[in-house]
Amino acid sequence: MGLRVRRIIKVFPGLTLNLSKSGISASVGGRGAKVTVGKTGVRKTVGIPGTGLSYTDYQKHGENSGTGPHKDDADPHAIPFVALIIVAFALLAFYLFR
Repeated sequence: MGLRVRRIIKVFPGLTLNLSKSGISASVGGRGAKVTVGKTGVRKTVGIPGTGLSYTDYQKHGENSGTGPHKDDADPHAIPFVALIIVAFALLAFYLFR
């Protein structure tokens, strides 16, 4: 088993930045439901807090989910860009309203 090191920065309740050796990701949500966007894809997790029961769905960037635009039409850089915009907005709101 390999050693894993990561740093979680809580931007404000419901939004965290996750820093690790493999890159950066942003998580939105809290106990019970969370969406994490990273450089390789999007992970959606729902669960029942306190039970250990959860369901996770992972979709790599550029994979076709069967709905929405076709794989050829999708921009693989759109989701990380949107995540960056969300993080920038959250940081701005944090500094303006503290």
